[in-house]
Amino acid sequence: MKELSCCRVLFCLTFWPGIGIAQTSLWEEHCKAGDELRQQGRYAEAERMYQSALKDVEAFGDRDLRLAQTLNSLALVYKEQGKYGDAALIYQRSLIIVENALGPDHLEVSRLLNNLAELFRIQGRYSEAEALHLRSLGIRERVLGPDHLEVATSLNNLAALYRDRGMYSLSERLYMRALSNREKALGSEHPDVAGSLNNLAELYSTEGRYSKAEPLCRRALTIREMALGPMHPKVATSLNNLAAIHYSLGHYTEAKRLHQRALEIRESALGLEHPDVAASLNNLATLCHRRGEYKQAELFYRRALAIWEKVLGPDHPNFATSLSNLAELYYQWGHYKDAEPLLRQSVTIKEKVLGPDHPSLAYTLKSYALVLRKMKQRSEAAALEARAETILTKCTPHCRTADTTDVQALRSIQKDR
Repeated sequence: MKELSCCRVLFCLTFWPGIGIAQTSLWEEHCKAGDELRQQGRYAEAERMYQSALKDVEAFGDRDLRLAQTLNSLALVYKEQGKYGDAALIYQRSLIIVENALGPDHLEVSRLLNNLAELFRIQGRYSEAEALHLRSLGIRERVLGPDHLEVATSLNNLAALYRDRGMYSLSERLYMRALSNREKALGSEHPDVAGSLNNLAELYSTEGRYSKAEPLCRRALTIREMALGPMHPKVATSLNNLAAIHYSLGHYTEAKRLHQRALEIRESALGLEHPDVAASLNNLATLCHRRGEYKQAELFYRRALAIWEKVLGPDHPNFATSLSNLAELYYQWGHYKDAEPLLRQSVTIKEKVLGPDHPSLAYTLKSYALVLRKMKQRSEAAALEARAETILTKCTPHCRTADTTDVQALRSIQKDR
């Protein structure tokens, strides 16, 4: 599968009731309007409201908790728009204010740690993200107990991090615990339950366990359409995940229909240069590629590449996956000299960010070896193949049947051939 996006992470909009801070009606009005717009997926308009709220509250000084609250909300909509660098800086500023005011073990500190950790995960900064998530989880379990919803959020986010790092068994255990917490606390039809269902389905699809993933995706889609409306970005996420399962099962017509609907929702709600739009473009490129529609696939891949490079930077795993996908297209097209530098760049990025033993790197090495063999560089190809097999022997059987996911969890065309 290649795309479970925002649903797998519950970002907290944090409020501090009962701490003796008078709130101006204008600031409250701007914050409320921003919250409503964010819930509707109208992120650019929400950003403008939060910027107005920030102007309202900055006059109260850098230690005012209303400032930290507003910064947190603004960082969230930056994140939703793919402005990750801006969001991280603002979360860090908010975190300093809250730690100074409430102490390092306060629940509000855990919420900001969670938000900043998720930004780092999206940026591929996995070690930093893990440390922040574990600190956040520790605070929540001590203060709230092991079955609280905020503990479920921390479990969910840690599971996503471990999935991205190829640690699937540990990820499944954490996802299952988070789903159980949410169903008990919220009921079976709540949108947050749909998020947990999607997350678990994504993991199963990553492992090639499609019969377990498909009913979870359908249940999540039904919940979201009823609760959020048919044009919400999270509906697009569920559509995309269901389409990815149909693609993996060879149901290409249905997969294309679902992917096109997801792309339309995302372009309307998020704009033309959002990472989720790139994910949908990459999915459509994969379909065209598989069906031999190479010219159309190349256009989709290149548009996705441009978005990811602009938003995430040239060293992100998502960008590396997109490079590999375009290289695979050129390989099947017979354009080996065009494919080779793309795969070389993808290997370099994955080694740097994911480490030398990640299964995603193994599949890229195998693809690179295929290209080198076509270019008569057999000894170099054999060395890459041997290295890939060494990595894959450390994986579970499911790990050997499917490529790992990029940040949006779209399934790559790149396979072990």
